[in-house]
Amino acid sequence: MFSKLKLLFKDTVIYGSSTILARSLNYLLVPLYANKLSTFDNGVQTIIYANIALANVLFSYGLETSYLKVASDSADRERDETQLFSTAFLTLFVTSTLFALFIALFAPLITQLIGLSPGDYLFVRYAALILWIDTLLVIPFAELRLKRKAVQFAIARVVGVIAVVASAVILIVPLNAGLSGVFIAEAFGSLVSLLLVIPVFRQFRIFFSTTQLREMLRIGLPYVPTGIAGLLIHLIDRNILIRIPSSEIERIYGKGYLASDIVGIYGRIAAFGVVLQLFIQVFRFAWQPFFLQHAKDPDAKRLFQHVLSISTLFTMFLALAATFFVPDLVRYHYGGRFYLLPPRYWIGLSVLPWIFLSYVFDMISTNLSAGLLITGNTRYLPVVTFAGAVVTALFCWWLIPQSGMDGAAYAIVAGTAVMCLVMAWYSLKVFPLRYDWLKLFLLLATAVSMAFFQFLIGSELSDAGAVIASKTALLILYLAIAVALFYQEALLVAAKVGDKFSRR
Repeated sequence: MFSKLKLLFKDTVIYGSSTILARSLNYLLVPLYANKLSTFDNGVQTIIYANIALANVLFSYGLETSYLKVASDSADRERDETQLFSTAFLTLFVTSTLFALFIALFAPLITQLIGLSPGDYLFVRYAALILWIDTLLVIPFAELRLKRKAVQFAIARVVGVIAVVASAVILIVPLNAGLSGVFIAEAFGSLVSLLLVIPVFRQFRIFFSTTQLREMLRIGLPYVPTGIAGLLIHLIDRNILIRIPSSEIERIYGKGYLASDIVGIYGRIAAFGVVLQLFIQVFRFAWQPFFLQHAKDPDAKRLFQHVLSISTLFTMFLALAATFFVPDLVRYHYGGRFYLLPPRYWIGLSVLPWIFLSYVFDMISTNLSAGLLITGNTRYLPVVTFAGAVVTALFCWWLIPQSGMDGAAYAIVAGTAVMCLVMAWYSLKVFPLRYDWLKLFLLLATAVSMAFFQFLIGSELSDAGAVIASKTALLILYLAIAVALFYQEALLVAAKVGDKFSRR
């Protein structure tokens, strides 16, 4: 049993590390695109990439998850897995080819439907190519996971991202390929990943089974609406921002901006949420095997209470620190030659505190999901996701015409907060647990108050040193309040850290 848990932990670390490394490398492109492309071009890319993420769900229609399930069952029954692999891959190859050809053929119409001008249809065709290659990777990647070839999986993903970054730099900087270079680089990176998984195709045969396909579709198709709803929470804002009327843009931001400019600015600013996103992703990789392993421990509920308090505290601290310092990092002129984001983007910096706040609710939801998974009540998860998606969409339609980018950020907070509440409702119903909600609320209110206070006094302080000192003092004060409210958790963390250093 212990050896199996060690294998699980090892794979989790590899998958988690590769995902985090890939996302971190990809994030290096944000300053490149912001400095070398116009806000308009960044807006076009943001909209198309948002819809690529949605289309990916439709292109694969849950076949990855269902393949893992059916192939695992086939291995237990000693059935021929090569037939299943061949059926799944051939199915996705045919359907993705048809979908991609459809997008390429009707690209001018699709471009208008997603809020772009007809002249941008070439980028939609690039998107079709990217979607096609990415879909061909679905079954090979699933097969690598199934056979526990985590290292090969990680190499294919990370090297693919390195290829994207390297080719994007070459295409955009010395070759001046512009926005086309962004899409060509993405397609090239996906192609590199596909070439690296070629050894998986040794088991491919010209074989197709309608029975096996029906079995996979029965399992996979229900994941499609839930997957789309989950993505809409973080992508619906872009698709509504692109439709904001010119008169409203001029009222909110003045002359000189089009809808694509606003989307480009918002997309690049919101990308700084990766500071919190990566932390939550790391936590999620470790959290699920942890709570499943300790669910039957006598002190499990007390343990989970501490985990929620500590992880939420740390997320709130990160969110407050990011709110204080990320805008300064964005506006800093590095070497007098380079900005992370040029001044034209700074009108969107007001959305950052709200983006960071949304991840606090995301962290709480991640903790609370343990109750549903431990008790097997996963049927409530789609309800949670759809509740968040509906609220986000409604708030976007309501607030974006009034407040532009800020309205989109408010909507994200509303959607994640509702997801958190609905998750708490179902999770605590099936897995009752007493959390320190009042203390957490007080700390959240304190963080919001400090952020607002710093915003007020920041405009009064002209000296950069005084601004940094005031922000640092507020962070130290916040930590002191957190330790006072959660003294027991602070002792646990201190003891763990002390034990780690004593072993060295």
